[in-house]
Amino acid sequence: MALETDIRHRLGIESLTTFGLAPVPLVHLAADLGCSFIALGLSPLPINPEGYPVWSLREPEPRRALKEAMAERGVSIGLGQGFGIFPGRDVRDLEADLDLLCELGITRLGGVSLETDADRSFDQMAALTEMAGKRSVHIMLEFVPTRAIPDLPAALDVVRRLDAANVRLMIDCMHLIRSGGSAADVAALDPSLIGYAQICDAPLVPSNSDYLNEAVTERQVPGAGQLALADIIAALPADVPIGIEIPMLARALAGDGPHQRARDCVEGTLALLAR
Repeated sequence: MALETDIRHRLGIESLTTFGLAPVPLVHLAADLGCSFIALGLSPLPINPEGYPVWSLREPEPRRALKEAMAERGVSIGLGQGFGIFPGRDVRDLEADLDLLCELGITRLGGVSLETDADRSFDQMAALTEMAGKRSVHIMLEFVPTRAIPDLPAALDVVRRLDAANVRLMIDCMHLIRSGGSAADVAALDPSLIGYAQICDAPLVPSNSDYLNEAVTERQVPGAGQLALADIIAALPADVPIGIEIPMLARALAGDGPHQRARDCVEGTLALLAR
């Protein structure tokens, strides 16, 4: 029981798992499932199959309510989101948003590039790293197949070139395996390079010709797919936070609510770790 409690404490519920669910209900959901953190940005994702009201943490009252809920339930924001690198957007325009997330207590910020231009991707990542560093926030650098930082070797090269003390790797289990990586590759890393992990399951062969569409709409409960999740988690440092990022759009459209979907994901994670 103590081991399960310790593992649960490392787990967090990411906003993509619950799509448009508002921050305060997300906090209560995470706490009810024994998780210690959530991951979210200042506004909801554009995918909202359950028709939740639009919310914004750029407004003072929602931020106040979120702070109260986090204090009440002992839940923090383990990963700030919404700072992805996109074509045509300059991350330096998001400094005010970053200040708001820092007001909410973040120490980690997701750093994912959805650019295909490698040079622009690096320049933007460098700017984001500098912005975060001024606020004592660490960037969790995520690699994504089909984009400018497509795999673990490319991510390691970016970390080397950035040469910044506040950059760590994010290990997304689906991205790792689909890009040709393995648990052995993770185990071979300097543990101090790894700052965060995202767990999900998936088939080895893509179920969708659009990789990003699959990644943000249909992943699987741990144990339901073909990824070597137990090996990957065993290769991670024992204190690395693990975000549950498992969007299941088909289940949401079929009427399965966010609590049931997230509960299945937490239980699946605990079951595979117990094995």
